[in-house]
Amino acid sequence: MIRTILAVAALAIAGAATAQGVNESQILLGQSVALSGPAQDLGKDMQLGATLYFNQVNAKGGVNGRRIVLKTLDDGYEPARAAENTKKLINDDKVFALFGYVGTPTSAASLPIFTEAHVPFVGPFTGAELLRNPVNPLIFNVRASYFDETEAIVQHLTAMSVNKIAVFYQNDAYGLAGLAGVERALKKRNLEVVAKATVERNTVEVKKAIADINKAGPQAVVMISAYKSCAAFIREMKKAGANPTFWNVSFVGSSALAKELDQEGRGVQISQVVPFPWDGSVPVVREYQRAMAEAKAQPGFGTLEGFIAAKVMVEGLRRAGKKLDREGFIRAMESIQDVDFGGFKVSYGPGRRSGSQFVDLTIISKDQKFVR
Repeated sequence: MIRTILAVAALAIAGAATAQGVNESQILLGQSVALSGPAQDLGKDMQLGATLYFNQVNAKGGVNGRRIVLKTLDDGYEPARAAENTKKLINDDKVFALFGYVGTPTSAASLPIFTEAHVPFVGPFTGAELLRNPVNPLIFNVRASYFDETEAIVQHLTAMSVNKIAVFYQNDAYGLAGLAGVERALKKRNLEVVAKATVERNTVEVKKAIADINKAGPQAVVMISAYKSCAAFIREMKKAGANPTFWNVSFVGSSALAKELDQEGRGVQISQVVPFPWDGSVPVVREYQRAMAEAKAQPGFGTLEGFIAAKVMVEGLRRAGKKLDREGFIRAMESIQDVDFGGFKVSYGPGRRSGSQFVDLTIISKDQKFVR
């Protein structure tokens, strides 16, 4: 009788673990990103970088004896699809945690769903404040915020006496987050945006935006959109005879933007939230370069971000130990304080969910290459 009770209890525990995406051999993570549509390079880069690191860990026996499995669904960078994917990953696939989502509007649409289900949300590819303030204990941001990025851009511009700054932004939560960052940075310096104009998500209709911004004659335009619309804006601005400097935040998709613009991209500047992917003197970059070479893939900022986010995820899983559950994982992530992941430091804690404030400024040079 006692043996029967113990057996039933063991099965119940095993069933509960499986329901949370964990069994004796694997940990199931869920991801919703754009694998199709105008923003697909962003999603594919994040997925590839993370997968390369997870594969590396799995080849060495996984985390506490469990392999990491990443299930990725395509949302086309559309919020409604991301919300449906999130419901499926949590309710049908029973993932342990959500990882590496791409985009502010898609993350915003998923936020109430994973919060209600009490599922951790780690390493999203977005710098939006809505994932930082107010603090949600389930969210662990790895990258710097858009406030950090836009502060660095505005600081650099105003130090060069560039004060007439316009903003071209995507008409959604992402664009508004970036706009708020620019306005905040300018206000600190008693300045205001001289002009602002929008583009709809997943479109390249920029004619009105160009007319609105050109009226103000800005010295610089800070752009908060994805690579297709930013490339269209830059090309058409040049055709119109305008010659401001063009600045983008990291979410634009640096390599994709350089490719889209080709020779017209030279001189376009982009803030970055990870180390320079071609600087082999940085340990995490050197590790990443080896993984990319084995995959016969070209280095870039998006894949490096996925790689680093995966390293942070794995560190949390390791610290959580063999008896893995979501509450223990959250405590384990909070114990990551001032940890150096090979030249990239991350720090969390109770009430702290922004792991890094690292920002670097880069320029597209000739032949789609980048310099700092």
